Amino acid sequence: MTASLERQLRTAVLLVAAFNLAYFFVEVSVALSIGSVALFADSVDFLEDTAINLLIFVALGWSLRRQALAGKAMALVILVPALAAAWQAFIKFGDPEPPDPAALIITAGGAVVVNLTCSFLLARFRHSNSSMARAAFLSARNDVLVNVAIIAMGVLTAWTVSGWPDLLLGLVIIVLNVSAAKEVWDTAGEEQLAAKVLSGKDIG
Repeated sequence: MTASLERQLRTAVLLVAAFNLAYFFVEVSVALSIGSVALFADSVDFLEDTAINLLIFVALGWSLRRQALAGKAMALVILVPALAAAWQAFIKFGDPEPPDPAALIITAGGAVVVNLTCSFLLARFRHSNSSMARAAFLSARNDVLVNVAIIAMGVLTAWTVSGWPDLLLGLVIIVLNVSAAKEVWDTAGEEQLAAKVLSGKDIG
């Protein structure tokens, strides 16, 4: 990555971290007030995205080997929202009360705006061969998909007056985060291999 591109990435991830932290407080407040599993998992995801982008900001000056290790750490961090969603789903599985559809739709709509903005800021860095940059973009991209799904789930909840759509969406969040974590882990592994080659170590 060139010095110019690195500076641009630093600026982008700092902005993305700020946006995510601000909307975390909005979404977690609504999620807790209406008892939504999916919205709670998504709010945790905003906090996770904040941590990832701040870590990228700090780690960009590190060696390729240390960046690869940071990439693997972030792959594990991406799993946090999935675990949070699974726990909340487990708690509500016996008696899934439907969350307020209007609050779901409005809050998820705001999240779409935030995450589309973050995706736009990070899109140009997604092919930079950096596991950290890819982690940030994949997380923002997946967030947009989840937010759209929450809006659809809010409509379905209003129609069915059931809490099951909320629980099922929690499972979707798990799948998306596991998939993103695998991609980031694989890219970090490639970076580790490249670091060994550059250092002249045996890669056999």
